[in-house]
Amino acid sequence: MESTFHATTILAVRRDDRAVLAGDGQVTLGNTVVKQSARKIRRLYNDNILAGFAGSAADSFALFARFEAKLEQYRGNLERSAVELAKDWRTDRALRRLEAMLIVVDRRSMFLLSGTGDLIEPDEGIIGIGSGGVFAQAAAKALAKHTTLGAREIAESAMAIAAEICIYTNSHVTVEEL
Repeated sequence: MESTFHATTILAVRRDDRAVLAGDGQVTLGNTVVKQSARKIRRLYNDNILAGFAGSAADSFALFARFEAKLEQYRGNLERSAVELAKDWRTDRALRRLEAMLIVVDRRSMFLLSGTGDLIEPDEGIIGIGSGGVFAQAAAKALAKHTTLGAREIAESAMAIAAEICIYTNSHVTVEEL
């Protein structure tokens, strides 16, 4: 059996002053599903910020801890905390080896922190990561463009579409909303 973990579809949607982060629950080891209800999204800094991860679980938890420390240091300033974590990620030898990505969201901003230390703010308020991230992102963009659905409904529908397409994504979805 291949020992690579494949896991996760994480989708962030901001629309009409709402911010939503959705994540599936599937974790696979090689070609075997080992968990169906993993929780890959967290509420941080007094429940004002949402964060979701894709990639190695251990690496992701290490990043969550580092990001939470940045949020405390910069009093919940999402942009500053994300910039400082990205700087650390690029310059710290141990962090550079981490195989994970984070999406962090508050009511005003959304950022993707990549495994190379990149910091990206999407133009349209929609971003997906993980095995099914591109499927969920494409579905969410189409729904946002052609419907009047709210952020939560867009995220839920897009995640359902991704689960139908990506074998590493399941329909056990966690949704958090600000």
